Amino acid sequence: MNVMQLTETIGVTGQIGLEQVPEIAAAGYKVLVNNRPDGEDPGQPGSADIQAAALAAGLEYHHLPVTAMNFPGPDVVRMGGLFDDDARPVLAFCRTGTRCANLWVVTRAAAARVQAEERARALGYDLGMAARVPSV
Repeated sequence: MNVMQLTETIGVTGQIGLEQVPEIAAAGYKVLVNNRPDGEDPGQPGSADIQAAALAAGLEYHHLPVTAMNFPGPDVVRMGGLFDDDARPVLAFCRTGTRCANLWVVTRAAAARVQAEERARALGYDLGMAARVPSV
């Protein structure tokens, strides 16, 4: 698992395995966010299985699926609230981490968005999805 730290309390990564959930909790994350729709790729763990593993590891779990077609999705404000809670470090994942990084960018206030874009690009993320959406 290759976690990219967007901030001190927000990390994003690609698809996780169930066996990695205890490692996520041990790393200090309190909230696990799954931005993948179930069945997006054959063989990916289902949301219910990830939720069970997250709860067993003491993590808060949110399944907020987003695709390139419906970006930023119906739960973007809720996602922003999770990102804004510095008391509960968040690890968000999708297929590669790109959707999660784009969600982080669009949930930043207009004044902070430029810095967020710079940070995400410096980590190698394509922000094409965020470019189509104003800050929320």
